[in-house]
Amino acid sequence: MKKLLRTSRCRARNFIIARGLRFAYWRGRSQPLRLRLRADSGASDLLKSRLRASSGCLCLILAALIFTAGCHGGPPLSGDVWARVDGQPILRQEVDKIYHERIAAGNDAADPEEALNFKLNILNQLINDQILVGYGLRSGITVSEAEVDTRIAQLRSPYSPQEFEQKLKQQGMNLADLRQEVRTSLLISKLINRDVSSHVSASQAELSAYYNRNQASFNVPETEYHLAQIEVTPYPDTVVRNLKDDDAKNPVDAQRKIQALYAQLRAGASFKALAENYSEDPRTALSGGDMGFVPKSALNANPELRKVVSTLKVGQISGIIQTRSGYHIVKLLGIEKAGQRTLSDPEVEATIRKTLMNEKEQVLRAAYIEVLRDKAKVRNYLAESILQQAGAPLK
Repeated sequence: MKKLLRTSRCRARNFIIARGLRFAYWRGRSQPLRLRLRADSGASDLLKSRLRASSGCLCLILAALIFTAGCHGGPPLSGDVWARVDGQPILRQEVDKIYHERIAAGNDAADPEEALNFKLNILNQLINDQILVGYGLRSGITVSEAEVDTRIAQLRSPYSPQEFEQKLKQQGMNLADLRQEVRTSLLISKLINRDVSSHVSASQAELSAYYNRNQASFNVPETEYHLAQIEVTPYPDTVVRNLKDDDAKNPVDAQRKIQALYAQLRAGASFKALAENYSEDPRTALSGGDMGFVPKSALNANPELRKVVSTLKVGQISGIIQTRSGYHIVKLLGIEKAGQRTLSDPEVEATIRKTLMNEKEQVLRAAYIEVLRDKAKVRNYLAESILQQAGAPLK
């Protein structure tokens, strides 16, 4: 399937808990096969486009304000309170913590203006979250301890107890902090599901109209293979992005590691879980090794891989493939045959329905938050301080 289908399947921004702050990962869309079978994460471009969404007219002296919160003559920022929502404070420390986490994750702010804009966006999201939490509580939504326990267990599952504790420490958190964030995430999710998602639908007429407008997008010019991989390299990597931080340091270790992983797969272990925990491909490991859809012509650059893939049935895994970059085990997740896909194809219909539902939900959610924000008492002291320091009038 061409871009539309690949995008819906392979480009998903997946956050494990509220606001995408911690224990988070990105899944990116694929691009044509290369020697090391990489797939572009897409995270950096998405973030940078968001950062540049506003006017970008702030000067360098304003950017400095973000790091010196107590500004002369501006609105009160005593106690590092950068905003209030219905009397509840949002602190500078909250914004800074999220900012540094995202910078550490590779979401770079190229200059002081972008850094300032980034922090304003984070603060705005925290304001929206606080509005949603307050409204959810007032409207009777509750989150039980059992629900929090279940979510915590899901977060723990990829790690040993020691690894989980280490992850918390790296984030500057303790278990109580994590429980509170999970509780907030679940409450917001319940509220949105009740008041937004449950009111979204797509009729058959809308599906047909969408297909007719985008019919060319459902034409597959050549057969494509949906592949996943586990990669092990025979040299140390400067950045390891698998969940276990596991990295083979030399050719002997790499050979032992790939053989051990292959033995586990043969014994019935989950390909996705092994890729997440041990694959050394930084672009695909955290998405379970998912490379997206690879055109048949792209496989011509690697005859050995092309031969292996052509012999696999959907759901099967290859043997160990050795290339100049290391060792690979490939799984065939699906095949897209060349030709025009019709609306009667269940996969096409499901893709269009999901696309329409997502588009409608985004609009409805944005409107929902704006209406709630109009009813809330919001004071953004940071924004006021920036404007006053620039001499801009506040009306």
